[in-house]
Amino acid sequence: MEFCALETAWCPGCGNFIILDALKETLIELNKKPHEVLLVGGIGQAAKMPQYLNTNGFCGLHGRALPAAAAAKIANKALTVIVDSGDGDSYGEGGNHFIHNIRRNVDITHFVHDNQIYGLTKGQASPTTDMGQVTSIQPYGSNNIPMNPVLLAITLGAGFVARAFSNDKEQLKEIMKAAINYKGYALVDILQPCVSFNKVNTYQWYKKRIYTLDESYDKTNKLKAMEKAMEWGDKIPVGILYEEEKEDFHDKLNFLKDGKPLVYSDFDIDKISTFIDDFK
Repeated sequence: MEFCALETAWCPGCGNFIILDALKETLIELNKKPHEVLLVGGIGQAAKMPQYLNTNGFCGLHGRALPAAAAAKIANKALTVIVDSGDGDSYGEGGNHFIHNIRRNVDITHFVHDNQIYGLTKGQASPTTDMGQVTSIQPYGSNNIPMNPVLLAITLGAGFVARAFSNDKEQLKEIMKAAINYKGYALVDILQPCVSFNKVNTYQWYKKRIYTLDESYDKTNKLKAMEKAMEWGDKIPVGILYEEEKEDFHDKLNFLKDGKPLVYSDFDIDKISTFIDDFK
């Protein structure tokens, strides 16, 4: 069964369309089957992705995509688990989960559609909106310091951190493949223009500033990665900023190392009965 994309409700010209196509083609080229993949979203325009691609899907509460994704992966290591959500859902409401999933290093892939705005709820500033940017809710401009998610992820110890641009589908696909194949938590912050509510960070705005990290760039150098992560404004680097082999969550726990789904694990009914009796 192919990864056919279903009818969407996105605005014409939205950067989400290219991300959807890129993800579909990436899964096909990685020879994944729909039943092998779990796509998890929260709330928002980007978080509708599980509704638009025929994989296993789960739509959580606002900001709660990562806990569900981590639980599913811990329970069934064989699943390819992908979180696909927006900058508000991932870094705002879901900011606490974002931080602590990096610490746990559960083997899931996190694609963030970063349009620097809340697109579903009509255009208020998100955690990544630039300071001073006027929105429908902030008529005098956002007065909050914008979050730098890729810098935060690197400093917290994430083993795979990348930035991509939705309008370069071929490069996006290559980054997606590397992220899915990475053993551990992988973050890809995807710069994705919102044509309806963000009139600043447009396709043209990005194209004037984006450049691709070339083969001379050492993605294993954490300090260099942090420097690149802090480049924003006149120049914005895209590509894999940082990559490091690390123990993932399953490696740290003996009863998970064999990779057997938890549903097939042996259990002691007498011990379980004891725990149940405690609640009576």
